[in-house]
Amino acid sequence: MRHYLISSGLKEIIEGTKIYKRFHNVFASEYFFDAYELPYPKRVISDTSKTQYLFRINKGVEDVNKSINSHMPEQDRPIPFSQMIYFGDGETDVPSMAVTRQNKGFAMAVYPKAKSAKICKELFSVGRVDFYAEADYTKGSDLHKRTCLLIDKILSDIKVREEKEKL
Repeated sequence: MRHYLISSGLKEIIEGTKIYKRFHNVFASEYFFDAYELPYPKRVISDTSKTQYLFRINKGVEDVNKSINSHMPEQDRPIPFSQMIYFGDGETDVPSMAVTRQNKGFAMAVYPKAKSAKICKELFSVGRVDFYAEADYTKGSDLHKRTCLLIDKILSDIKVREEKEKL
């Protein structure tokens, strides 16, 4: 199973985290630090450009210098949206959550312990996310349980499809 991270945050900060090594690829904002007198944007990931990276993952075109605009039949795409779970913690994630769900994937909104779940509840009530939970990534937390539930559903759907293909 491959894990990807799409973030409008800085890649250099993500590279310094303990979980960085667990990701197959990280798409995040980057800067040139030594090429100019001041840091200069190399890649800026915005709320709408995050959706581009979802399609890069979906189509298996991770090289950002290659186009993803060519048609690719759904059955030829290496990572179907139906096998994706998008986790979002802010407004910049809403377009990606919508795209993921519109393509039969899943979306989970998370919120920090010290903050209100109000925005997450609103996203849930209008069908933008499948679940929401406090950003507690420990085993047994609501986030862990709901993530495992979605993974179980994805695995079950794969097994059902494989069994049907045997007939």
